[in-house]
Amino acid sequence: MERYSRQILFSPIGEAGQKNIRNGHVLIIGAGALGTANAEMLVRAGVGKLTIVDRDYVEWSNLQRQQLYTEEDAVLRLPKAAAAKQRLSQINHEVEVRAVIEDVTAENIFEFSQDADVIVDATDNFETRLVINDAALKQGIPWIYGACVGSYGLTYAILPGLSPCLNCLLKQIPMEGQTCDTVGIISPAVQMVASYQTGEVLKLLTGAADQVRKELLSFDVWRNQFSQIKVHALKDSACPSCGESAVYPFLSRNNSVKMSVLCGRDTVQIRPSVSKEMNFKELAKTLGRAAAEITANPYLLSFQTEHHRIVVFRDGRALIHGTKDLAEARKIYQRYLG
Repeated sequence: MERYSRQILFSPIGEAGQKNIRNGHVLIIGAGALGTANAEMLVRAGVGKLTIVDRDYVEWSNLQRQQLYTEEDAVLRLPKAAAAKQRLSQINHEVEVRAVIEDVTAENIFEFSQDADVIVDATDNFETRLVINDAALKQGIPWIYGACVGSYGLTYAILPGLSPCLNCLLKQIPMEGQTCDTVGIISPAVQMVASYQTGEVLKLLTGAADQVRKELLSFDVWRNQFSQIKVHALKDSACPSCGESAVYPFLSRNNSVKMSVLCGRDTVQIRPSVSKEMNFKELAKTLGRAAAEITANPYLLSFQTEHHRIVVFRDGRALIHGTKDLAEARKIYQRYLG
């Protein structure tokens, strides 16, 4: 236990708490700025199992704040989940790290979350967060909401049966507006949100749920602002996600987004209704002279058209760079991928 001696010396954790951490399984959804920061802290803390799920790949603009990635990862355009696993395994080989290169949806989230002790939100869109919310509530798993943009950060721990859920809060508190695409993001805001998130995870893993913050926390690291909002009164007994007759609407209805504009990117993601195994060798041949700069690795194939760069993943999902127009992106997808 020498490796974790300084953590064990912290009396609220101690040896018993460290054993609980070692037996814990944390699911992180998103391997961007918040995801990598949370993942590294939890791996260094000695969590037993970490599942990290992300749909994207490493780009140069990520390196400013996404701490697990290197320039080589950006050059190779490695999927974030795969690159994160490689780095995390070098940090602590004792931790079981599972990397999943997929887009989290209502259809697959239970595959990742069914035996998780805590879920960490490190996503960039509310469609996915609401799926996380319903899946966590249905399974009785606590989850930690987190978001940051510019120099502003926001985080809140959702405990099934005790606290209002994200669906409750969205009715009363505006949680969307500015994005990293419009105002940017600085890494101190990321690190502060991730630190609060990981702190709550460690409390939950060690059996200190009574110490979990009950308020919604927000701050602006640049303007030196900090606030805690009491939100318990917002818990709605009629909420379809956490109320007395919960129906988990974001799981029971077909509301998965097939096309979405990615945060901070002039990019549209398109996910086919049915996953299909792509043969990159055959796809490269099919593209022929219709595309340029065709490159591939075991995870994805990338090619350039006159105005757009298209990245295709093994399951048929694609990122259309150079547009935010969903209709245009659909035409491009159909033109090159059928």
